[in-house]
Amino acid sequence: MTVFLIAAITTDGYIAEQVGQSSMSWTSREDKKWFSERTKQAGVVVFGSKTYDTIGRSLPGRLAVVMTRQPERYVSDDPNLIFTADTPENVLKMIEAKGYTELAICGGSAIYTAFMKAGLISKLYLTLEPRVFGQGVGLFNESFRQQLRLVAQTSLSDQTLLLEYNVV
Repeated sequence: MTVFLIAAITTDGYIAEQVGQSSMSWTSREDKKWFSERTKQAGVVVFGSKTYDTIGRSLPGRLAVVMTRQPERYVSDDPNLIFTADTPENVLKMIEAKGYTELAICGGSAIYTAFMKAGLISKLYLTLEPRVFGQGVGLFNESFRQQLRLVAQTSLSDQTLLLEYNVV
């Protein structure tokens, strides 16, 4: 199973100016297209509840798993939407049992951190957008160290760069 983190970040490393801000409000058209294509290819995405609340719905063409401490707070009859309080390891087992071979970790900071610290992420896709927030919500919400290896860099436009890293 390939588990990858996918995020758009500012040049100073933020995924939002404040909690509750959707990246859809500040990322490029090219990033939105890349995100949609790559997550549809994976077929399943994982969000934290704050990210889900910001989006407010599942994403078409993908199974969405929302990690929350209070899954009972959410009610949905959408078969492509799962709310769970499981650990990252158990979420991965559930996705594998459903026959998926890729899993896109789509935020926010707490979910990125939980999957990275659990050693489950093998690849990072970071879209570097030409913006600076100065402060805001970081890619991760805890301190840890992880070695990465840059394997590809692709210009999505003349201003937006996609960086692909393998976790070492």
